[in-house]
Amino acid sequence: MNDTNTYILGIESSCDDTAAAVIHNGVVLANVVATQKIHEEYGGVVPELASRAHQKNIVPVVSQALRRANIDKNQLSAIAFTRGPGLMGSLLVGTSFSKSLAMGLDIPLIAVNHMQAHILAHFIKAEDQTAPNFPFLALTISGGHTQIVKVTSYFEMEVIGQTIDDAVGEAFDKSAKILGLPYPGGPLIDTYAQQGNPKAFRFTKPKVKPMDFSFSGLKTAVLYFVEKQVDLNPDFISENIEDVCASLQHTIVEYLMDKLKNAVKATGIKEIAIGGGVSANSGIRKALKDAEQKYGWKTHIPNFEYCTDNAAMIAIVGELKYKQGIFNTQEIAANARMKL
Repeated sequence: MNDTNTYILGIESSCDDTAAAVIHNGVVLANVVATQKIHEEYGGVVPELASRAHQKNIVPVVSQALRRANIDKNQLSAIAFTRGPGLMGSLLVGTSFSKSLAMGLDIPLIAVNHMQAHILAHFIKAEDQTAPNFPFLALTISGGHTQIVKVTSYFEMEVIGQTIDDAVGEAFDKSAKILGLPYPGGPLIDTYAQQGNPKAFRFTKPKVKPMDFSFSGLKTAVLYFVEKQVDLNPDFISENIEDVCASLQHTIVEYLMDKLKNAVKATGIKEIAIGGGVSANSGIRKALKDAEQKYGWKTHIPNFEYCTDNAAMIAIVGELKYKQGIFNTQEIAANARMKL
C-alpha cells in the first residue's frame, strides 16, 4: 500500500447536500457541494425530495470533483462515503453509488460516521488551520446534533454530554420560523444579531445535567414571548428583529459555553474543537476565541467550508482509515441512526 501518494474520493449525502471531494495526502484538491434549493419552499428538508435530488446530482458532482482535482478515476486509492447518521433515502443514494464505484474500480470501500467526520475535519491540511492535539474536547453542533465528545485518538471518541431533546441548529431554525424568517433561518438570526442588543430581552437557559443540553423549552419560550409581544404591538417583530435575534443568540451561545466550561472542569482538557453547521455562527466563533484569553483554552475553529456538510471531511476520515487498513465489504449498509 503506497501511503505517500493516496487519492481518496469522499462522498457525502446524509441530508440535502450532495457533495464529493478528493483529498491527496491530507490536502483537499477538490470540494464540490450541490445544495438543494427546493426545500426552501417547504420550510424544511423533505426527505423524499432530498433523495430524488441526490440521484440527479451525484454523478455530475463526482465528475466535477475529479475534474477539479485534475485526476482520473483510475488513480483513486479508495472511496469513502457517509454511512450515517442522516436521512435514510439520502444515505442510500450515496451508499449505493459508492459501493458500485468501488466495485467497478476494484478499490477499497470505506464507511464513515458523519459526526466523526465533523470532528476529524480539523485534520485537513490547510495553511490557516492547525490540528488539535489529543486528547481534546469536540463540540459538535448542527441541525441534528449537539454533543460534547472527548477525543482520545482518531477513532477513540466518547460522548460525555448531549442534547436530551432538540439540537441547537433546530432551535435556531424553529425560532427563525416563529419570527417569520425563511428557511434555513439560523444564518439569518446570526446576521440580524450582529446589529442588535444582546441584553434587550431575557430568555431562560434550560436546566439539565452539567454537560447535557435541552433546547425544546427555549423554542417554546421564544414562541410565547413573540405571541405575547405581537398581541401588544402588531409591529413588534419588524421593529425589534435585531434585538430579539441578538438576545436569543446570546442566550444560546452562553448556554453552549457554560456546558463547555463544565466539560473542561470535569476532564481537565483545555483544548477545544468545534464542528457541524452551527459552528459557522459568528457568536459561537467569537465566544470561543474570547475563551482563549479568558480561560487559557486552545480553541480550533474550522474554515467555513468544512463547517456545514461537505465531502472533504468524509475524505479525510477515509484517508486516516486507509492508512490503518480499515476497509468495509460490499455487505455494508446505510445506518440512519448511527452513533459515534
